[in-house]
Amino acid sequence: MAISYAQGMHLFTSESVSMGHPDKVSDQVSDAILDSLIAVDPMVRCACETLCTTGLVVVAGEVTVHNAAAVAAKENIEQTVRQTLKEIGYTDPAMMFDSESCAVIRTIHGQSADIAMGVDKEGAGDQGMMFGYACRETSTLMPLPIDLSHRLMEREAVVREKNIIKGLRPDAKSQVTIEYNGNKATRVHTVVISTQHTAQWNGAKKQALLKKAVIKHIIEPVMPKKIYDAKNVIIHVNPTGQFEIGGPHGDAGLTGRKIIVDTYGGRGCHGGGAFSGKDPTKVDRSAAYMARYIAKNIVAAKLADSCEVQLAYAIGVADPMSIRIDMQGSGKVSEEVLEAAVRKVFPLRPQGIIKHLGLRKPIFKRTARHGHFGRKPDAQGGFSWEKTDKIAALKKACGVK
Repeated sequence: MAISYAQGMHLFTSESVSMGHPDKVSDQVSDAILDSLIAVDPMVRCACETLCTTGLVVVAGEVTVHNAAAVAAKENIEQTVRQTLKEIGYTDPAMMFDSESCAVIRTIHGQSADIAMGVDKEGAGDQGMMFGYACRETSTLMPLPIDLSHRLMEREAVVREKNIIKGLRPDAKSQVTIEYNGNKATRVHTVVISTQHTAQWNGAKKQALLKKAVIKHIIEPVMPKKIYDAKNVIIHVNPTGQFEIGGPHGDAGLTGRKIIVDTYGGRGCHGGGAFSGKDPTKVDRSAAYMARYIAKNIVAAKLADSCEVQLAYAIGVADPMSIRIDMQGSGKVSEEVLEAAVRKVFPLRPQGIIKHLGLRKPIFKRTARHGHFGRKPDAQGGFSWEKTDKIAALKKACGVK
């Protein structure tokens, strides 16, 4: 449900998960495989799903490659899986899931000829609707609750990898509740951190010490000082009592099961399509990135304080079925004028999106942790959809100075 400009006091909550969360493990494996293929075959067709559980990773899906190097990369999937698990931190057999000893099963076949026929004529690789969102709550033009949730998980990874808090394991979750007065964030209301650990932190007394360490080293460095009051915030750390058993041994992980974490934390709508493991002909991914790019440029251009963009496609058809711009009552021009400007300024056919955003590159694995949006564009072409380089063109198309 889209959040319109609200009145009065209310709370809004979003969550994030760490790179070691089982669903995120699956997302990263799927995108690591995609990256390994697209690096040597930019035209690869890939829809790769991953399941992980105790001592086992299963990779399934459709992959069509076009050269010998890509065939070799396809044959090297097992090593790609193991290297990804090692990077995440699953290196200890005591966790019942580690990069060296887990079994890797793959069942891969080519893309359906019926789908390929539509994509070959530059149509969309699937049907569906995709949403993009932006607002003025943060410098990244992301909603504050999901932005803080992601930053907590980034910080947790640093604290774990640098051994600032000893005995942390890769699986973790964060959740942040913000109190609003109308559309203004007034305070951090609640912060929840669940972080997997070794047996050294078991027991109530040890958990109390761990909570203090988590507050000091993970929570407080991330919280915005203007709205975070240590004396007036609810904090839960491992609220079940302890969190020794976790990762894929604690819960099976699947690609595409954290779609709200990947996007806007529940703010705005979601079309239902996941991202990871899909090459850019799949509009579930590429059009969702374009929708964010459009919404972010609209807000950055100060044409609206909050904006949601919907794009819809039919499989095998190049032009979008529909475009919807919702400025949620904050627009500086009419939505009809803005929609016409968007059609003029942004490429909306799948091949135009792919070319404009530079999506035929190995840039996807890093999107599979800490969110696909609100990140900085990098020198390798990653997060190109976060650029705000269409401000002038949008204003001109809208007749705004």
